[in-house]
Amino acid sequence: QVQLVESGGGLVQAGGSLRLSCAASGGTSSSNAMGWFRQAPGKEREFVAAISGSGSNTDYEDSARGRFTISRDNAKNTMYLQMNALKPEDTAVYYCAARVSWFASRYRGSYNYWGQGTQVTVSS
Repeated sequence: QVQLVESGGGLVQAGGSLRLSCAASGGTSSSNAMGWFRQAPGKEREFVAAISGSGSNTDYEDSARGRFTISRDNAKNTMYLQMNALKPEDTAVYYCAARVSWFASRYRGSYNYWGQGTQVTVSS
């Protein structure tokens, strides 16, 4: 059973940085693409960034591109999201996800496994 555990969320001022981590266990490998999604109060869960199984291909939502960097360390079974220049509108619960495919995807329904989420709050 694949398990995903996020960490690294917290409270930060606008313009600050955070690095989220997602530790995977129970069978994930470099054959599993992974992604980050977020959900703000009253809104649907939305795509933030995705990375292929090997880490060679990445994709970003427009507002994240240039500020966020997704990466993974397959030796540690861990994925990261480095978030810089944070804005109040980045406030949300951030979820990591994994899918049974090598290819990165921005489609929420294509992911098979989800973590419980970590709260990110950006104050103005």
